[in-house]
Amino acid sequence: MLPINLTAVLVAAIANFVIGFLLHGPVGGKLWMKLAKIHPTGKEKCSDMIPQMLKNLLANLIFAYVLAAFYLFASTSPYMTGSGALSGMICGFWVWLGFIVTGSSMEVIWMGRSVKLWLYELFCSLLSILAMGAIIATW
Repeated sequence: MLPINLTAVLVAAIANFVIGFLLHGPVGGKLWMKLAKIHPTGKEKCSDMIPQMLKNLLANLIFAYVLAAFYLFASTSPYMTGSGALSGMICGFWVWLGFIVTGSSMEVIWMGRSVKLWLYELFCSLLSILAMGAIIATW
């Protein structure tokens, strides 16, 4: 078993969830809905989203654990200088660039997803992953 701080993983997953909520809700929700071409009816209820929110939290927990494992290996590399929040954010950036950007680009390249929506989602995921990396590295 890898020596991963599960408390840090849990806190990082919750931070990811909160940042995602803010950027798709009170802070950036109107822009996101416009880019995603979502037209609210006014009949939406938060309680209807609980199953999706639980699945999202589970996905966040898995992502945070994997990021912690990546950080564990990266932090022992001679190429990773320093420690703490900045090194966690650097590790998170490389994970974001190498996996999130490239993987999600297929939706734009092959599936016709809106480039503006893709860029917004990339921005959201970058903020979340940088926060997660900082949390994992400092705990």
